[in-house]
Amino acid sequence: MAYVKMKIGEFYGKKAYQILLSQGYSMKEAQKLCDSGRIIDNNDLVLKKNSVANGDIFLIDYACEPKGLKPIFECDEFGVFDKPSGVLTHPNGRNCKYSLCDEIWTLWGKNASVAHRLDRETSGVIVVGKSVEVVRELKRMFENREIFKSYLAIVSGAVSTSEFKRFIPEDYMDFMGKFDLMDSQDWFVIDRAMDITDDYDDIKIRMRICDEGKRAVTLFRVVKFDSKTDTTLVECAPLTGRQHQIRLHMFYVKHRILGDPIYGLERCDIERILDGKMSLNERINLTGASRLMLHSNRVKFRFQGAKYDISSKMKFEL
Repeated sequence: MAYVKMKIGEFYGKKAYQILLSQGYSMKEAQKLCDSGRIIDNNDLVLKKNSVANGDIFLIDYACEPKGLKPIFECDEFGVFDKPSGVLTHPNGRNCKYSLCDEIWTLWGKNASVAHRLDRETSGVIVVGKSVEVVRELKRMFENREIFKSYLAIVSGAVSTSEFKRFIPEDYMDFMGKFDLMDSQDWFVIDRAMDITDDYDDIKIRMRICDEGKRAVTLFRVVKFDSKTDTTLVECAPLTGRQHQIRLHMFYVKHRILGDPIYGLERCDIERILDGKMSLNERINLTGASRLMLHSNRVKFRFQGAKYDISSKMKFEL
């Protein structure tokens, strides 16, 4: 997605926000565009909300550049994509060249939006509402645990399930029953609260396990152990939606997700990876993979009376 300079028109004596209102933007949208420095004059001077125009006025806006990624499922209300690793969900600034929104907005217009997020390096299924109303409803469903999500992760070592409990917290029994998970004997539980780091010398986005944090519950089951690489493929189902939840919980139980650029690393190495200054070979040697080996594998829910069970069609392997 490229940011381009588009001429709105020629205006005299009108304030910037009034110009945007005349172009069909709401007051909230106009305020946001002005605050983000997206309205400029012929001399490339940024116009604030109450700046008065005298001449040609331009809007710095997105020009979608789709690459042809198609949804793996679509109905009238929403679609589901298989997001490749390395693709941003949303554009993250004027230097962003491509994000999933290039595909979404090209297909369904700018009222369409993802109903949840995946980190840039996390691949797999992501649900997209086609209208403001549908997006709002899907987000509410995610927040209220009305949607089952599962992820695949490749973690270090052989996972010994004898260390874990099969007990499912009582307050999540209804959720398990709703999605026909109660009969499975494969799920084990990690129930540990977490919060953002309180170490000001640490990476600011790193989370930590702490009793006074917000409760976080992750179910997981072992899919396959690979003795050649000493890694285990696990399926994880987060029953809560905390930042980095699966990554932190697996690191906490000493089975770090391969390729993780944050957990288990020193600050200097984290910064080099996040800033793109570490070579792929060095990252593989340090973390076990060239990317975070976490994959959104499945979503299951009921929407407007219909049942949906959608799984990724993408290969997930080292």
